[in-house]
Amino acid sequence: MTDHPKIDRLAALLQRFPLRTQLLHARTLTGPWSADEQRQGGTLHLFQEGAVQLRQGMHGAPLSITEPCVVYLPRAQSHQLDPQDGQPVNLISLSVDLGASDDNPLLRALPPLLLLPLSQVPQCGPTLHLLFAESTAARCGHGAVLERLAEALVIQVLRVSIEHQWVDSGLLCGLSDPRLARTLAALHGAPEQAWTLPRMAGLAHMSRARFAEHFTRVMGESPGSYLAAWRIGWARTLLNQGRPLKQVADAVGYASASAFTRAFTRHTGASPSHWLARQATDAAVLRPSQNAPAAAPGPLCH
Repeated sequence: MTDHPKIDRLAALLQRFPLRTQLLHARTLTGPWSADEQRQGGTLHLFQEGAVQLRQGMHGAPLSITEPCVVYLPRAQSHQLDPQDGQPVNLISLSVDLGASDDNPLLRALPPLLLLPLSQVPQCGPTLHLLFAESTAARCGHGAVLERLAEALVIQVLRVSIEHQWVDSGLLCGLSDPRLARTLAALHGAPEQAWTLPRMAGLAHMSRARFAEHFTRVMGESPGSYLAAWRIGWARTLLNQGRPLKQVADAVGYASASAFTRAFTRHTGASPSHWLARQATDAAVLRPSQNAPAAAPGPLCH
């Protein structure tokens, strides 16, 4: 399946919730390595060779990985990697930030784990080749190059997941549906517009009743519910950026600040001001101590 030439299923989502990656390490893994659930964002692992066991959480059943693959855990969760058979494993690990899952419907729709053998994603071959080649280099900008390549790889993984319908419900499934994709792309690109059920159904070239039934079955929620959640999620991002309340209300399609405040409170259980205060408190708790030792400088590069 390919995108309709006039529809980019991911563009608006990636524009509103920019993808960011950060290199954790690129090395040969010779012993167990653990990721802490408290670290923000998801994790992307790339295995070039060797066998490893992946265990999610404290009591998760181990998953054996015996061939080169991409492992993507979209949300923060504790997990452990353990090389098998006494053999080292070539590993690149990066953190992946797609925003908060409550705000970004794309992140909310992803399963806890995507495991893609490299043999099944030939489309990603050139990017993976560059990633592995760069991981062995000690040149200036090494980390930045890996991070930019990883961002491209995550987008390719999302694209392949949509094209091959590897997720059978939710937003990724909706984006793989040619009729719903038109409507979803429009909602994501212009949440401030006056969206009615007839208008959404018209973009999908379906009757109102058939569209509502089809949307709910594929997405797991009604068109109105999805639109409201999308607007509030984007509003939270704008509020975190310090945008004025009236400007945020306009940007997400509410006629007044008071109408937006009522909708926001109904959806989140807190007014915008109380929600922002809670965010500030949570951020202060997570902020590292200013007295923490500085990170050691990296190696010199050529």
